[in-house]
Amino acid sequence: MKIDKNIIIPVASGALGGLAVVLVFIFLATNFRSQIYKYLASDYVASVKDESVENISTENILSQESFVISAVKKSTPAVASIIVTKELPVYENYFESSPFGGFLNLPDLFFNIPKQRQNGTEKKEVGGGTGFFVTEDGLIVTNRHVVEDEKAEYTVLLSDGKKYDAKVLARDEVLDIAIIKVVGSNFEYLDLGDSETISVGQSVIAIGNALAEFQNSVSVGVISGLSRSLVAGDSMGNSELLEHVIQTDAAINPGNSGGPLLDLRGNVIGVNVAVVKGSENIGFALPINSVKSIINSVKETGKIVRPYVGIRYVQIDEQMKKENDLSVDYGILVIRGEGKNEIAVIPGSPADKAGILENDIVLELDGKKLDKNQSFSLLIREKKVGDSVNLKVLSKGLEKNIKLKLENMPS
Repeated sequence: MKIDKNIIIPVASGALGGLAVVLVFIFLATNFRSQIYKYLASDYVASVKDESVENISTENILSQESFVISAVKKSTPAVASIIVTKELPVYENYFESSPFGGFLNLPDLFFNIPKQRQNGTEKKEVGGGTGFFVTEDGLIVTNRHVVEDEKAEYTVLLSDGKKYDAKVLARDEVLDIAIIKVVGSNFEYLDLGDSETISVGQSVIAIGNALAEFQNSVSVGVISGLSRSLVAGDSMGNSELLEHVIQTDAAINPGNSGGPLLDLRGNVIGVNVAVVKGSENIGFALPINSVKSIINSVKETGKIVRPYVGIRYVQIDEQMKKENDLSVDYGILVIRGEGKNEIAVIPGSPADKAGILENDIVLELDGKKLDKNQSFSLLIREKKVGDSVNLKVLSKGLEKNIKLKLENMPS
């Protein structure tokens, strides 16, 4: 059969025309995207003080990867691997002859009793974690559970291979945070961001001593959730309540504890603290705004000075309202603990002085409604000793406003 070429030509022309339109569209889209990246890159470079980042050409910063690389380069020198060592007993095996061997006139081989005895001690590495510098004179933030053993010794290893002996200055009994110190000067340190302005879906970077073996491991992800509350436990049976923490899918492994969670500018927005065992990248970080007061307290006084109110309480929700016939489904109920000595209001405390009573319901703190999104303890934690707070209290069916002055938490 003879094929008429005139039939083919219009189809081919249409295909080429369509291809030309597609190519023009791709060119315009690529050029537009390039201009957007250049704008973002120029804004990023202008906001970063580090000279090595300023020298990066905006032509090369055309992707998220470039932002990550720049943030990691800026931050890594200020991230420290923490090595935990301890003097442990050394045991040796030996055999003790049994008296029955001679009595039965049998070889001692059948009656030697294997035993163990201690033969001195030796220093061994028993754990590890991560921390990050917050001052140029060697102040480092980490998790309390990383440095909780008072009999252990702690060494800080930097990205350049230098090692420093570290001293624990303060362990926070409320929040899983500790401050340690190394002797030196001109250390690189990280800038602290604002964890109140972060958003779900925002890209984040975690840097840490993964598995206490892989120093300065970097993982990238997003913020998966905000204001999570959970009970975290360890292999020793210890547990603690973590309130209003940041959830992220950036890989956090044992050994990452105490390391920074960074935004793409290299600012710390959280302190990595926990991971769900057996999960697919469900990790948590303490919001940095909760840690700032601790850092400032140690800077100024050398110890953690924490404000407190002096009450025991439970959070009220819809279920609790129904079960106890309460008039509100939010706020905190001032109530006794389970032990006979766990009274509701501590005598002599700020709450006692302000006239708060058992079974009172605190509805608001400084105008903020106390519900699942506003934690009473977190709001108090962000205050300073000496600050005055205004409480809206429901007492015996009547609402009243109480002004309370925060005092230093007793040790």
